Amino acid sequence: MSDVVYVDTSAVLRAVLERGVSPEVEQKLGAARYVITSRLSLVEAARALARLRLAGTNESAVADAAREVDSLWARATLWELTPGVCELAGHVAPHLPLRTLDALHLATWLLARRRLGEVELLTTDERLAQASAAM
Repeated sequence: MSDVVYVDTSAVLRAVLERGVSPEVEQKLGAARYVITSRLSLVEAARALARLRLAGTNESAVADAAREVDSLWARATLWELTPGVCELAGHVAPHLPLRTLDALHLATWLLARRRLGEVELLTTDERLAQASAAM
């Protein structure tokens, strides 16, 4: 297990909203010495919590989840959506049906690996996991 992890939004939301469904992800996230994510994750998580509120999910449960997500973001290092990230995202994994936001996460993770060495990708998104395995 790596001391440095890049976490995408799917892993964070699974760990917070569906506790126990992905214990390996939860364990790795909790044990990581250094957590990296894209600023994109903050937007995606905020929108997911907003959708839960609109769907009528108990406000107390959503507020608890928001606090837990915010706590994770407070310990994470945010990587910006720079021109370099966007350029790489446009060309990464051309042989796979990767969605735009997943390509941005993949590009950020790849750049983190270039800069920091071993960085484990934590995701529960099948397409993103498949793309990262091909790198």
